[in-house]
Amino acid sequence: MIKTLWNIPLVIAALWLSGCGDEQTKNNEQATMSVYQPKPYVEITHPQWTKNATIYEVNIRQFTPEGTFNAFAEHLPRLKEMGVDILWLMPIHPIGEKNRKGEKGSYYAVKDYMAVNPEFGSLADLKALVAKAHSMGMYVILDWVANHSAWDNPLTVSNPEWYTKDHNGNFQPTPWWDWSDIIDFDFQNPQMREYMTNALKYWVKEADIDGYRADVAGFIPLDFWDNVRTELDAIKPVFMLAEWDSRDLHKKAFDMSYAWKLHDTLEDVNKGHKDASGVYHYFAHTLNAWPDNAIKMNFVDNHDKNSWEKSMFDRMGPYLEASIVLTVTAEGMPLIYSGQEAGLDRPLAFFDKDEINWQPHPIGDLYKTLFKLKHDNQALWNSHWGGKMIPVPNSVPTQVFSFARVKNDDKVFVAINFSGEPAQVTFNENIQLGKYQEYFSQQIISITTDTELTIPAYGYQVFVK
Repeated sequence: MIKTLWNIPLVIAALWLSGCGDEQTKNNEQATMSVYQPKPYVEITHPQWTKNATIYEVNIRQFTPEGTFNAFAEHLPRLKEMGVDILWLMPIHPIGEKNRKGEKGSYYAVKDYMAVNPEFGSLADLKALVAKAHSMGMYVILDWVANHSAWDNPLTVSNPEWYTKDHNGNFQPTPWWDWSDIIDFDFQNPQMREYMTNALKYWVKEADIDGYRADVAGFIPLDFWDNVRTELDAIKPVFMLAEWDSRDLHKKAFDMSYAWKLHDTLEDVNKGHKDASGVYHYFAHTLNAWPDNAIKMNFVDNHDKNSWEKSMFDRMGPYLEASIVLTVTAEGMPLIYSGQEAGLDRPLAFFDKDEINWQPHPIGDLYKTLFKLKHDNQALWNSHWGGKMIPVPNSVPTQVFSFARVKNDDKVFVAINFSGEPAQVTFNENIQLGKYQEYFSQQIISITTDTELTIPAYGYQVFVK
């Protein structure tokens, strides 16, 4: 009895301590939970004028016999009529002479970030070009080379500490790349970042440009681009294109990045390495991996591919037209490179003068026809303004890639034959059902559950509601 009574206080104490322990645990859990308060995900806000925009890469040097801004400006009415909205000018700065490649050198070996290449004209000429484009409802972005400069850029003398050095303490090209005509900046240096940011702001303020295409954007820390976007948007809403392929770039800094893998998939189809199912798998991966409002730049040609990997005809072969139709009707913004619309069938020299031969060509007609559809049909608009791609499974998935896009009252149903044989195809979905006009033949057709389409080898059909 005495033993039992003696233990009562101990039991009470133990229970009290146990309760305190439970309370303390709860407090700790609540404290831990209160530390993590996730912020809502805020997607980048694209300029309103990009909602159904197309983009055109301008190679000023090769565009005209003169190779100047003023001479290029004469082409603006033609490009406007074709349906071009954004003009991306390859770098417009003076080109380095030290370690120059070729007679003219690379656009991407920048000698002075605050000046205009005198071969192209003056600052006044650039401003006049931008103003004329704006007056016609077009926009202008500059190609910006933040990662490296020419060997004889004055910054090498005034601020040598802004550059990375090799193991001997000397200036170096970007490591592991055969870019002997440039040297690599050090983005760990805050003064260098400030200079580059101010240079980017200068052209928006001085020339009223509308944004930038960032060369090798992924070589540069993302926080640099995030800050740049904030500072540029404080001047005016800008459009930013990253030469890279990473979803993180889209969170704050960039509106659009390259669809490199789409190009490579289409090239693999031509080489016989993939079929229509490879195109399907590309979109299955991309549309799930990227933010919903990220814009991918779709293309069959650009200056890198054209300069170093043969012409679009060589890379895409008989699938060229089908590939163009896909790059315009799929989610993303379609690109044309200088000369494509004239049937450019050779690589343009990169370091020397090599003028484009301008002529009417079916490729130009195809782009013009498709760009009109993109502008008019909201299902094909960019980002959240347009419709998501919806796969439409079909009876011959190794031959035909088919999908639909719907936005409000607009719908487009696309079927492309990525094979060298005619395809008899039926579809196993319901999104495609309805009455349409086939865009190219203008034929009216009702697509039902029993409809079988015949699509020629390398052919395509685009049904529009």
